[in-house]
Amino acid sequence: MRCADLDTWQYSDVEFGVLGEVEVRAGGRQVDLGPARRRCVLAALLVDVNQAVRTDQLVDRVWGDRPPAQARTTLSSYLTRLRQVLGDETPLTRRSGGYVLTADPGSVDLHHFRDLVALARGTADDSKAAELLDEALGLWRGEAFAGLDTPWINAVRGTLDAERRAAEQDRTDVQLRLGRHSALLPSLTAQAEDHPLDERLAGQLMLAQYRGGRRADALETYRRVRTRLSDELGVDPSPPLQELHQRILAADQALTPAETALPVPRQLPAAPAQFTGRARELELLDAGTAPITVIGGTGGMGKTWLALHWAHRNLDRFPDGQLYVNLSGFAPSREPLAPETAVRGFLDALGVPPTSIPADAGAQAGLYRSLVAGKRMLIVLDNARDTDQVTPLLPGEAGCTVLITSRRQLGGLVAAHGAKPLPLKVLSEPEARELLALRLHTTESAAMTELLRHCAGLPLALGIIAARAAANPDFPLSALAEELRDETAKMAAFDAGEATVNLRAVFSWSYQHLDAADARMFRLLSLHPGPDFSATAAASLAGVRLDEARVSLGTLTGAHLLTQPAPGRFALHDLLRAYSASQPDDDRDDASLRLLDHYLHTAQHADQLLFPHRDRLTPPIPSPGMTLERLTDDHKAWDWFRAERPALLTLTERAADTGFGGHAWRIHWNLVTFLQRSGLWHDLAANARTALAAARRTGDREGQAQCHISIAFSSVRLAEFDDAHAHLGHALELRAGDRIAQADIHLQLDWACGQQGRNEEALTHALEALRLYQAEQHESGQALALNDVGWYHANLGTYTEALTYCDEALRLHRKLGNRVGEAASSDSVGYARHHLGDHEEAIAAYRHAIELYHELGDRYGVATALTHLADTHTAAGEPGLARDCVSSALDIFESLRHPRADETRTKLRGLDAVGSGLGAPD
Repeated sequence: MRCADLDTWQYSDVEFGVLGEVEVRAGGRQVDLGPARRRCVLAALLVDVNQAVRTDQLVDRVWGDRPPAQARTTLSSYLTRLRQVLGDETPLTRRSGGYVLTADPGSVDLHHFRDLVALARGTADDSKAAELLDEALGLWRGEAFAGLDTPWINAVRGTLDAERRAAEQDRTDVQLRLGRHSALLPSLTAQAEDHPLDERLAGQLMLAQYRGGRRADALETYRRVRTRLSDELGVDPSPPLQELHQRILAADQALTPAETALPVPRQLPAAPAQFTGRARELELLDAGTAPITVIGGTGGMGKTWLALHWAHRNLDRFPDGQLYVNLSGFAPSREPLAPETAVRGFLDALGVPPTSIPADAGAQAGLYRSLVAGKRMLIVLDNARDTDQVTPLLPGEAGCTVLITSRRQLGGLVAAHGAKPLPLKVLSEPEARELLALRLHTTESAAMTELLRHCAGLPLALGIIAARAAANPDFPLSALAEELRDETAKMAAFDAGEATVNLRAVFSWSYQHLDAADARMFRLLSLHPGPDFSATAAASLAGVRLDEARVSLGTLTGAHLLTQPAPGRFALHDLLRAYSASQPDDDRDDASLRLLDHYLHTAQHADQLLFPHRDRLTPPIPSPGMTLERLTDDHKAWDWFRAERPALLTLTERAADTGFGGHAWRIHWNLVTFLQRSGLWHDLAANARTALAAARRTGDREGQAQCHISIAFSSVRLAEFDDAHAHLGHALELRAGDRIAQADIHLQLDWACGQQGRNEEALTHALEALRLYQAEQHESGQALALNDVGWYHANLGTYTEALTYCDEALRLHRKLGNRVGEAASSDSVGYARHHLGDHEEAIAAYRHAIELYHELGDRYGVATALTHLADTHTAAGEPGLARDCVSSALDIFESLRHPRADETRTKLRGLDAVGSGLGAPD
């Protein structure tokens, strides 16, 4: 312990404490002093250490005015026991009718406290005085003589409390002279509430408030003290306090110190050396529309790099300094940093002396907020775990800018504190190329293009590849590209030798924070083949209820392991997908089957909404745990097909490759309506060929026939007629004996022949289809065949007979509610009436057909009907309307890349020529 002569350091093996519980420490270990009376005897001796205390004084100090009958005998036993406890190094001896405890006064915290305070008051160096007073007040462990209660103890305790408060106020005066008013304000405010009549304390608070730019608060403090003194004591404030009040009123410049002693913190780590891209995000940060910004994204997205790059680029905006802390929210080997630890670090950076820092965490946070209030500072909270970790670190007033980076969305900050989310997406291809070229010092190459594709715009992945290339400068980039082609080993290739540049490790820090259900969902999502997916598809994958799936997806999205590119749609970054696929899971086979069943059954449900009168196929019984997408109308069905087309096309291939041929061709069959109406004939043909190969492997004749029909349909649309007839011939052979199936194929044959201008042959096939449907009393088929028969009569010039068949087809389609057939029959009726000279009725029929095709999403049907309507407008002497129709039809054919675009373009030029001639002068 330090003795009274503070120019010399001395230490003793025994230390005594009374500024708190009475205690003795020997060799750093606490000594058991026994019961309270024994500790009271020791305290009575320590207060007058090295001085004799008479026996009657000791009895009075220990028991007061009611000592026990055998007080002296009991006291003697206490003293004997204390001698044994203290040993020879600290003698306790009897002298002149009393007892003396001999010890270095510096080993007793009470006397050491008084010595330090005396030295502080005697020095002219305020910094030295502050240190001495901090040390003195740091000796206090709580209330003096805690746990003891005698009249003498209570009297001495009161004296010591007064000494402590005086020392605290001395320290406050010193700190005010040093310009540390901002750090003092929270504690001074609290003390003033506890001691409202303490005029010295009131003056200190007023001065701190005034120096902190809170003049009105200082005047209000004086008003409250004056009122309390008058009401409770009937006196006015003391002359010094009155004088201070007048000086504050006069804004006396002498009250303000020349400069503050608090340092300006500069805690930012170095800026990233090679930063590129993120122009949009930097622009948003430059705009500064919110005081708190949460930069979010999955591991490796470059959140910290963006924050530091922007911070260093804008240092001039923060003249009062920058605070930085890594909150270690997702550190691999340590717990997230406690917010109170971060607050304490900030207080140290702001120059608050340790002894001026409150013990309570809430008080520390309040002091921190007081210090940054009104300042123009940047506070970077890096790698935050959650909102609770961040909230105590937020300033209480506007002025500071806070940048937070996190792998989670921190929605609580957005909701409660108005934080602005800034989610980071992958780099664009030009940004990624610029970054890689900057790191590799190379230009465009095929290998570099492939590396960019594998890195998928993830900044960390690009950095790892650059690091590996730099470590092996003699290796060609093509070697790295080849290593990344192996999907099963891709994650191992993204490793530059340390945890922070190992993609698997970085992803694992997020994955390891998931609970079991969310981790399982994440693992199984790698099985989904599409660019994005619905919650229902995810529920089927995991075999859980839809509400459970939504909770998991919300958690994964909040952790930036998923993105949400559109409402209700979720996506997995390619490299996260590779990491997910690398995690073992025994349920993958069952999950794959549930996913196939989900898409097969939902596709059939959706197709039925688009084309209710189409013959249905019998699907396999769905797997347990599969969830069906609930689609309420044809618009929802259309949207579902449009969103899920990539997944459906890929799943057809996957089912074919994994032995689920029945799923393959059935998924394809339920895609046909959507692909036809969308004009996606190349997709239709490729998907049908994949499904055909699967049906052949399983020997499924029905499946093969349906796939042949699909290929034939797309071939006709692409003007590949020989191919179409060949596939329809195979379909007839495979469906021999099934009259409805034969009729369906004859309809396809009549359409193929008609597209070639072979109208007599087309009519023959249409009549055969009608006969077969009638034999089976198949009304829907009959309506289709009737329309085809009428159409080919019209193409052969027998318009009256054509109208009879087409009107009957239209009536039957309306009876059945078949809008697809109604649209086709309305177009046929319009064609017949046009050639019969009934232009008004023809126009009405065409417009009705176009309206239905629009509702059905059949763009090819719209374009075809528009060209027919244009002919009628021309015949009716309305060339302007005709031109509008042809122009719209051309737009559609061009977007579909259909061969009819050429003939439609020629037709439009002809109408333009006619229009030009009509508009020429005489």
